[in-house]
Amino acid sequence: MALDGITLYGIIYELRNELLGGKIDKIYQPEKDEIIIYIRNIGNNYKLLISANANFPRIYLTDEYKENPINPPMFCMLLRKYLQGGKIIDIYQKEFDRIVFIDVLSRDELEKEVVKTLVVEIMGRYSNIILIDKESEIIVDSIKRVYQDMSKIREITPGIKYELPPSQDKLNIKNFKKEDLSGALKHFNGKKIGKALLNLFEGFSPVLSREIAYRSQVDDKHINEISEDDIEKLIYNLNLLKSHLDNSNFKPCIAYIDENPFEFSIIELTQYENLVFYKSVNEAALKFYREKANAESLKSRSHDLKKLIQTHLERLYNKLEKQLDELKNAENADLYKLYGELITSNLYKLNKKTDAFKTINYYTGEEITIPLDIKYTPSENAQMYFKKYAKLKNAVEFLTKQIEETKKEIEYLEGQLLNVEQCTLPSEIDEIREELSDTGYIKKKNKDKKQKKGISQPLHYISSDNFDIYIGKNNVQNDYLTMKFADINDMWLHTKNIPGSHVIIRSKGTSIPDSTILEAAKLAALHSKAKNSSNVPVDYTLRKYVKKPVGSKPGFVIYTNQKTLYVTPNNK
Repeated sequence: MALDGITLYGIIYELRNELLGGKIDKIYQPEKDEIIIYIRNIGNNYKLLISANANFPRIYLTDEYKENPINPPMFCMLLRKYLQGGKIIDIYQKEFDRIVFIDVLSRDELEKEVVKTLVVEIMGRYSNIILIDKESEIIVDSIKRVYQDMSKIREITPGIKYELPPSQDKLNIKNFKKEDLSGALKHFNGKKIGKALLNLFEGFSPVLSREIAYRSQVDDKHINEISEDDIEKLIYNLNLLKSHLDNSNFKPCIAYIDENPFEFSIIELTQYENLVFYKSVNEAALKFYREKANAESLKSRSHDLKKLIQTHLERLYNKLEKQLDELKNAENADLYKLYGELITSNLYKLNKKTDAFKTINYYTGEEITIPLDIKYTPSENAQMYFKKYAKLKNAVEFLTKQIEETKKEIEYLEGQLLNVEQCTLPSEIDEIREELSDTGYIKKKNKDKKQKKGISQPLHYISSDNFDIYIGKNNVQNDYLTMKFADINDMWLHTKNIPGSHVIIRSKGTSIPDSTILEAAKLAALHSKAKNSSNVPVDYTLRKYVKKPVGSKPGFVIYTNQKTLYVTPNNK
């Protein structure tokens, strides 16, 4: 969801309590549209994240670590010049607009006290972070400059006066009256109540508008269907929201659907079943947007990587098809040997130039017609067929080996495609990208070698018999689980001849029950290319029977002493 003005009100209330009087210690710009401000206040350290990202514009306190560029961007240097060392003297919002103003008292080159205002506009793709002079309201600079040819509404460039975005003349939740609501609703005939509230009240988001309508039991009604009693219910719930805002009585929560964060608000979202509540609005915002931003980053990174892998796979599929065609042709080698032998044994009959001759195949007793090239003698034709036989015979051996290598390469990349789909964190995508770079599928960039990061965490389940089950989400995790993490008497599982994850059952020094092996086998099938199939074969053996050949690709192992289960994938 977009960060609405009402939720922003709660965030600002908490920021004022934590940051007013604080000193700005450091400023970084880890992304082109994002800054992080380090603040010290009464012995506490805070990190304020401000983002003008088009998809997720936001502001809140964070505990996230983000890598900063070696050379700070110009806007970051500008903020350091004017704000670093300054004192935060005010944080406020104009009514319920999605605009935050942060006043910072600092000193200029002449040691004179000056106030600069950092303006954070949270408006979707028009979001921006702007530094202005408090007294003159002149723009010093912005993280996104907006020139006249880019917007007819207002320009945002250094040296001009800052102007607020055009007012939408909406109702204010803190001072609206019943007659205001009744009269305004009439202008939205045909619209649903939630949609009308969204257009009527400043700072409302779709989820907040739907919540008010849901609590008033009119969420399925249109404006022309509501009664006076319905309006009274709306008035009651709008006044209840007003009371929560007046008393700073927030109940921040995130609504989840299928374990994914879907919406968040500063009031309880009773329209959803799966809610998680937080102590502060900032904490809820951090949790919500961190997961959303991770999902967006994951989607973006995985899309690019999938496309790259699929491009390689398409080439390999075409290559394999051509190799199989060549092999089919090469398998005719014995026919050319026969032609050569029959020509040689019939040389005494071939004293005239001819383009073909008929003879008896002494292997089958059947008549056979042998093509001849009239430019050459019968003896030369025989030699040509023998040479062709020798060439094709060698080709069969060569093509058979090449086809096997191509199939292995296809299996490896199909496995990587599955790995990408299973990743739940951007770091896991990065591990796959790094592996593909090491194996030559992606061109390496000439960058300074970074410090080696730790292995990302595999999936973890606990069986109904209370045994730990671990599942790799990429080849880095697969190799780690199998070759380093697992003990020799742990159980190892993998789909038989099907790309999939390595699965480990911790034995705890005891025998593993069949019920746990069955559960792990179902998980192995679920995390494989056959996840949508039934009766999937899954091999299992002790870890001590699993070996990794020297020089083999990441994730590749060989194993013995296995047994096979046939299961239908699920995670239960």
